[in-house]
Formats: sequence, C-alpha cells, structure tokens
Amino acid sequence: MKFSLKQALPYILLVAGIIGCVASFALTYDKIHVLQDPSYIPDCNINPVLSCGSVMKTEQASLLGVPNTVFGLMAFSMLFTFGILLIAGAQVNKWVWRGAQVVALIGVIFMHYLFLQGVYRINAICPWCFIVWMITIPVFWYITIYNLNVGNIRPPAALKPASLFVQRHHGDILLVWYLIIFGILLQHFWYYWSTLL
Repeated sequence: MKFSLKQALPYILLVAGIIGCVASFALTYDKIHVLQDPSYIPDCNINPVLSCGSVMKTEQASLLGVPNTVFGLMAFSMLFTFGILLIAGAQVNKWVWRGAQVVALIGVIFMHYLFLQGVYRINAICPWCFIVWMITIPVFWYITIYNLNVGNIRPPAALKPASLFVQRHHGDILLVWYLIIFGILLQHFWYYWSTLL
C-alpha cells in the first residue's frame, strides 16, 4: 500500500501532539516538585544515564528563565489542535503551512542542541525529553516533505534534484537520522551499557 503523506500527516501531528503533551506535563509536574523540594527524586530517574533529575537542575533545562517544559506544553497543544483541524477537513492557507515549517525548524534545531548538550556536557539523558526529541524529528520532517510536495516551499532550481531525492527517500533518510542518534548514545554511554551485558 502506497504511503499517502496528505492522509497520514494529520495523524502524525495528532499523535505527536498527544505524546508531546503527556511528556511535557510529566516533566512540568516533576519540575514543580523539584522546585518545592530539592530532595525530590522524579520517577524518571532510571539509572545514571537515563535521569530526569540531573538534567532538570541544569541551565539547559530553561530558556530565558522559563522551563523548557512550558514551551513544550504550548507547542504540543498547538500541534495537537493543528492535527485535529486537518483531520476535520479544515482548509489551511499556504502561510499557515509556512509558519508551521518555521516553528518545526526551530523545534528540531533546539532538539538537537538539547540532545548534544545532554550527551556531551550534562552526560545524562532525560527519558521524557528523549521521547519529545524523537517525535520532534518526524514532525519537522513530514511537514517539510509535505510543503515541498505541494509547493508551499519552492527550493532554488539547483536544489530541485535534492528536493526530489528527499521526497522519494523520506523514510530511508528518517531511519538513518534515528540510527545516527542511537549510535551516538550507544557509543558515548558504552561505559555504562557494557556493564548491563
């Protein structure tokens, strides 16, 4: 059965919005408890590598003094609503799709920044954050593919072959993207994973 992005995208956005809202709410809940009681240990402190508590207390956990979880609640609530509107058959203007593209791009850049900070500076990964990161990638990716597909984004003529290649091999590229991320986690934290074998 051929993949139909136009039919699948609203459901990708809806599911990502639900997962993102749940993860952001759980993180906000734990953040409030940590602020109230610094000795509070979140349930998502699984081991030395997968640990919300150690990540939550870093400067990277906030942007301009506002916890990242608050931005997550806002962004994923909007994503959920956008998915519902598309499923309901709402006609969305080109400028709205372009706006969604900009927001998705900012989200995926910020996601990679936080991922690299978690791996190489904090040396711990928050499980809830990781879930949010993993859904941010396909949201950005399939909004981009859709916008290229319908002409909301028109790449320069020189990039047209690259654009067609990306649209044709979107699933393969997404798989490689995930493999690189999991490869980094496996390699960097091998000192711990190897003790579990």
